[in-house]
Amino acid sequence: MKPIDSMIFDMDGTMWDAVDTYCRVWDSTFAALGIRREPVRYEQLLAQMGKPLDDIFDAIAAPDAPYRKEFFTLLPRIEVAIEPILGGKIYPGVRDTLTALHNRGIRLFMVSNCLESGLDNFYEYSGFGALFTDRRTYGGTGHDKDINLCELRDVYKLEHPIYVGDIQRDCDSTHKAGMEFVWASYGFGTCADPDFTIKRFDDLLKLI
Repeated sequence: MKPIDSMIFDMDGTMWDAVDTYCRVWDSTFAALGIRREPVRYEQLLAQMGKPLDDIFDAIAAPDAPYRKEFFTLLPRIEVAIEPILGGKIYPGVRDTLTALHNRGIRLFMVSNCLESGLDNFYEYSGFGALFTDRRTYGGTGHDKDINLCELRDVYKLEHPIYVGDIQRDCDSTHKAGMEFVWASYGFGTCADPDFTIKRFDDLLKLI
């Protein structure tokens, strides 16, 4: 097998669990707009993880909600105020494994379907930002993961990148981009056809 020269990572369900914080962000955004509703539940938002934000809004609010535009204008501002403080539960071994990969010359990237500021918030909370070469988000590019993966590969001339994620949608996008997929089986979802499976984050070291 051609040596792996780079790893691209999903965020939610792969690096950390910040769903409780996301619920706070969504509830605060609804409240700021004067929308009275039941609080967003952990299980409710967990079921939407990995999807583009437009799809999550449709499921949590409604496709025809009249405040849609205002919600998406306000959501990033509230997220930036809350997420870097509350953060999430970073999975065991993430810090040491990322550092080891970086020190061995593996180039690290992130691709997520979060808001444009989502990965910056993750970097600020975790302190991992210096380990990564670049990143792409759905909120920043408006593109699905397969397109963002291809862009990183082409821009940085990556020869054997792999994508690490936790749900079937991640796997499908990775294969569509012509890359190999590593399923983080400890994460939020299932996967029927991964190229590799890890049970713990530090299992990634075995791949190189």
